[in-house]
Amino acid sequence: MDRHNMSKFTLRWGILATGGIAESFSRDLTVNPETRNVNDIKHEIVAAASSSSADRASQFLKKVGAPSSAKGYGSYEELVADKDVDIIYVATPHSHHYQNAMLCLEGGKNVLCEKAFTVNAAQAKKLSEKAKEKNLFLMEAVWTRYFPLSIYVRDIITSGKIGKVHRTFADLSIGTLPEEAFDNSHRMVNPDLAGGALLDLGIYALTWVFQTLYHTQPESARKAPTVVSSLKKYPTGADEMTTMLLTFPRSEELGGDAHGIATTAFRTTPDPDGKGSAGPAIRVQGDKGEIQVFHPAFRPSKTKLVLFDGTVEEKTFTQPGPGKGSGFYNGFGDDKNPEGEGHGMFWEADECAFALKEGRKEGKYEGLQESIVIMETMDEVRKQNGMTYPEKIETTKFPTQL
Repeated sequence: MDRHNMSKFTLRWGILATGGIAESFSRDLTVNPETRNVNDIKHEIVAAASSSSADRASQFLKKVGAPSSAKGYGSYEELVADKDVDIIYVATPHSHHYQNAMLCLEGGKNVLCEKAFTVNAAQAKKLSEKAKEKNLFLMEAVWTRYFPLSIYVRDIITSGKIGKVHRTFADLSIGTLPEEAFDNSHRMVNPDLAGGALLDLGIYALTWVFQTLYHTQPESARKAPTVVSSLKKYPTGADEMTTMLLTFPRSEELGGDAHGIATTAFRTTPDPDGKGSAGPAIRVQGDKGEIQVFHPAFRPSKTKLVLFDGTVEEKTFTQPGPGKGSGFYNGFGDDKNPEGEGHGMFWEADECAFALKEGRKEGKYEGLQESIVIMETMDEVRKQNGMTYPEKIETTKFPTQL
């Protein structure tokens, strides 16, 4: 059957790794796009691979509600060799992204790679070059950028509603005592897995700074920021709290330099009572007002527009899905969303489908160049604070056994 001649463009997914984030993403892939008013594409999970065993991959497929025809593989190489797979979602820890994504690209597969894209900018550049050389689609899975909420915030900025934007504050911190929540081998704190707050959580604070001060600039005007930073180390050597002050060079016409303050930590949170009482986690400030976004920065659902003229507009964005009575549940880890509500990872999957349908090779709300600039920013923060990872996960040498 020629899927291009059917009324809907079907994107056939292979899932590389079977952990928590792969589960959330895959469950979202099973939701009919029509439930979010997306009518001309669909997604199908055709295979998954676990590095430990084919049985584990098959169990995973059953658990997430993949079609019974989906294949479970016990190695990533077999998944990459599957002719029925159009695109691979790389869901391993950050430390493994470069090796796994390179394996997929070398094998001729389009790739959606979890954030943080890689461990460092050198790896991100190599992946970008390989995708271009092979004429393949490659995108960092910064799912939040594709939310209707994020599109709304960027539209508020580009419309001039809050005037020229001069400053953004963004915090993603999780209010967790790391010594109680994570043993030292856990991906959140283990340097062998590129652990620490910066690459896992700080990437979201940076995403809000970049999508409000960089991505909203005319493409020709976008310039990489300078950065000063401070980082507190956890006993494992990974970071537990990091704060960054970014200066984005801009012409006087665009408002002059803009400041972005991005911060992340394990122990604190911008939402101590879980009800938003402490105020917003993100504040985008212009000379006519500000747009606020409430915690959590990775999956926000509430915004507040406050203008100099007295306007106050609050909005709530719930994630669509099959709805109540469907028996569908998604979430991440121990956090379950209400019945019938998607997690919100389908928006980035839709972007992959639209890109491939239209012949684009990058995501429209964060291209490879921007992913690289963000990796360069994190490289500089690590350099300023002496945080290095083991050579085997910093190397661009492929293949490297991890």
